[in-house]
Amino acid sequence: MKRFIYADNAATTQLDVSAFEKMKPYLLNEYGNASQPYAFARAPKTALKEARKIIAECIGAMPEEIYFTSGGTESDNWAIKGSAFSGINKDEIITSSIEHHAILRACEDAEKLGYSVAYLPVDKQGAVQPQTLAGTIGKNTCLVSIMFSNNEIGTIQDISTLAQIAHDKGALFHTDAVQAVGHYPINVKELGVDMLSASAHKFNGPKGVGFLYVRSGTDISSYMSGGSQERGLRAGTENIASIVGMAHALKMNIQDLPANMEYLRNLEACLLNLLTSGKVEFIRNGGSNTIPGNISLSFPGHNGETILHRLDLMGICVSTGSACDSKETQISHVLQAIQLPDSVAIGTIRVSFGKNNTMQDATCVGEALLKIVR
Repeated sequence: MKRFIYADNAATTQLDVSAFEKMKPYLLNEYGNASQPYAFARAPKTALKEARKIIAECIGAMPEEIYFTSGGTESDNWAIKGSAFSGINKDEIITSSIEHHAILRACEDAEKLGYSVAYLPVDKQGAVQPQTLAGTIGKNTCLVSIMFSNNEIGTIQDISTLAQIAHDKGALFHTDAVQAVGHYPINVKELGVDMLSASAHKFNGPKGVGFLYVRSGTDISSYMSGGSQERGLRAGTENIASIVGMAHALKMNIQDLPANMEYLRNLEACLLNLLTSGKVEFIRNGGSNTIPGNISLSFPGHNGETILHRLDLMGICVSTGSACDSKETQISHVLQAIQLPDSVAIGTIRVSFGKNNTMQDATCVGEALLKIVR
């Protein structure tokens, strides 16, 4: 029987069994609406309060600063649009050229309504240089949004420094931390951010749920109109089961964070050492400061889509840095931003290990890549 290896954890992760068990009562028995005043709503209401407290503790926030959403995309859209449309008399937004499309397209929406958006360049490792932000930000900047770590190449940004630059100019600072929460130490107070986005399915929680941290006192408008859930800022009946599962999954990951990080670095080293000893030409993108387990590899002279499909036939799941259609291959905006030549970028794949991967998985992926690119 062919061995199956899932090595695309940056796309989504396997739901923790213990998180699923925590969810089940609120799917089957305690299914009451937390907004209702009767006794049957008491258990889901209590679960909602406890989940908010757990998540806040995991990122160094206060419970009242956690707002539940449908995931990272909604959280990002809310951060961009909620701050831009809050009535503040500023009309400029700054972001980076390597953001997730949830940020880039939200910024495009803001541009259509008359806001100006500056897209900061990055260096060849994918990092936003503080001096670049300092030279761009002005008195009319209402928000700076820079992702904590890039989803394609894993680069970790100097968020605390960037946030301080924004605050010195009177602007709010948001970070899309979807790839980092649950995988890297995060304390929102130490970072100095005003808003932070996260998505449960990236840290072994359920799909379709996430949260937005909003620092107390931050001026932000409501995102969805309707009922008075989430302190009147995000209407809609709460998804109690998924929120409970998200809180438990995050708590489990944070409890084991140092060990998980070391383990993922060891998996990375195993794969990279195999490729190096196999004497194949490759480039590791993203520099030396990357999120554990996220490995962007470019193989000059090869096609990433072809490598992906060959690996798929071997039972190995990875992703690629380009997307093919019937006419041409589109190089990702991230690889373009780090100025990777098209001839190299086209041969890019992303291997992203998770805590459920084994050393044997890393070895198998490395041996499979050697077989393909040789």
